[in-house]
Amino acid sequence: MGNIGAMEKIKILVVEDEAPIQELLQFNLERSKYRVHVVDSGEEAMTEAAALQPDLILLDIMLPGADGLEVCKRLKSDPKTERIPIIMLTALCEEADIVTGLELGADDYITKPFSPRVLLARVKAALRRIAAAKPAQSDDDLISIHGIVIDVTRHKVEVNGEDISLTFTEFKVLQLMANQPGRVFTRYQIVDAVHGDDYPVTDRSVDVQIVGLRKKLGEAGTCIETVRGIGYRFKEED
Repeated sequence: MGNIGAMEKIKILVVEDEAPIQELLQFNLERSKYRVHVVDSGEEAMTEAAALQPDLILLDIMLPGADGLEVCKRLKSDPKTERIPIIMLTALCEEADIVTGLELGADDYITKPFSPRVLLARVKAALRRIAAAKPAQSDDDLISIHGIVIDVTRHKVEVNGEDISLTFTEFKVLQLMANQPGRVFTRYQIVDAVHGDDYPVTDRSVDVQIVGLRKKLGEAGTCIETVRGIGYRFKEED
C-alpha cells in the first residue's frame, strides 16, 4: 500500500454505482486531499483493487453483478488485496449484511444517507488504525488507553492505577478490542478471536461477558460501545 503518512498520496478506491453518491464521495474525499479512483461494479472493483493497491476501499453493498459482500469475500481471500481495509456503504435496512460484511473482513461501515463529516471521520479512523498497526504484536506489549493499562505478558489490567481482576475470557475480549480502538467487532468475531471457531457459544453469551467487563472496569467501562444490532467497539482516544 502507499504511504498513508502523507495524506496527499493516500489512494482511495470508491465502488459505487449511483452517480450522485459517487460525486458526493469523490468531491469530499478530493477536497480532503485524497487521491480518488471510482468504479461502479463489483467486477471492476476486483480488477482495480489488484492493479491500484489502494490504501482504502469504500465499497457499496448493493452493486450490479457481483455485490459488495461477494467483492469483499474475494478481496479478503486474495493475497494481493487481503490487507486493504474496506469500509462498506450500506442502507439502514441492511443490518444482516453489515454483520456478514464485517465477518468477511470489512473494517467498518457507513450507513446511507451519511454526512460528509461522518464519512471523513470514518475514513481517517480506518487509516489511523492501519498506520498504527504492527506487523506482529510483541508478547511484552503494554496497551494503554483511556486510563486502562493492559499488560499482555503478566495478564494484568489496571484502571487508573488500580488492579482489576478479570477472567481469562474478559481479559481476551478487552485485549482484542482495546488493541484496535474504533473497529467494530461482531459478536462472533469476538468469540472466534477468544476461543477459536469451534467454541460452542451463542452471541448472547458475548453480551453477558461485555456486561461483566464493563462493570469491573467501572467508569472506564463506557469505553466499550454497543453498536446496535451489530456488536461492539472500543472508543478511540480524542
